[in-house]
Amino acid sequence: MAFLDVKGIRKAFGGTEVLRGVDLTLEQGQVLSLIGSSGAGKTTLLRCLNFLETPDAGSVSVNGEVLFDAAGPAARREADIRRRRLHFGLVFQSFNLFPQYTALQNVALAGKLLAKEEPEFRGRKKQLYRDIDDRARQLLEQMGLADRLDSYPHQLSGGQQQRVAIARALALQPDILCFDEPTSALDPELTAEVLRVIRGLAQRRTTMVIVTHEIAFAREVSTQVAFMDGGVVVEQGPPEQVIGAPALERTRRFLESYMSS
Repeated sequence: MAFLDVKGIRKAFGGTEVLRGVDLTLEQGQVLSLIGSSGAGKTTLLRCLNFLETPDAGSVSVNGEVLFDAAGPAARREADIRRRRLHFGLVFQSFNLFPQYTALQNVALAGKLLAKEEPEFRGRKKQLYRDIDDRARQLLEQMGLADRLDSYPHQLSGGQQQRVAIARALALQPDILCFDEPTSALDPELTAEVLRVIRGLAQRRTTMVIVTHEIAFAREVSTQVAFMDGGVVVEQGPPEQVIGAPALERTRRFLESYMSS
């Protein structure tokens, strides 16, 4: 079984079926880029993987553990959803940093909230919080933000905010890091800044799923590319195949329209 195994994911909103039976796989340490036109279902799939949306059908497994199976027993308690969500870290398109917290506080917040649920929390609160702050500080330094730990989001550039968001997603040590259009809100200079960070994560063999319109970047950084159209994965394979020599006409048409735009 693949490290990430997604089978038959369906999701409808009202009478509109956005995902129509998505199948995809990913091995540990690989980078999967999801490409396709707006409305193809890429972001909805990412939200289903992170359990921000509950699929109507299908299953999701990570490292052999079934996290969701629509045909199995329901597990809808908030604690169950939170536990499953820990397998994934999500970097949002619009950063979603808390404006009232510093960069360090934004990165450390989720870990401190989870620490409160540990049985030994009362006796070890100071040490647990110290460890969480140390981890957050290390991640921000890794993102090149050692001098911005105490800065608030409004004091940071868009690229710096995105790097804080990446550090926050990494803080809980997820199995898979997900990005939803990580550069769409950035100008070209800041886009290059964030893409450098993602390249570095790929070189460290961080398992990632990236929704992107940056086809050249997808070709460079990915080990797998999946082209989505009409709520399904039309074609998946290495970038030299899917982008360089697509097997299917639907994929070729999309890439030709992208190149001509």
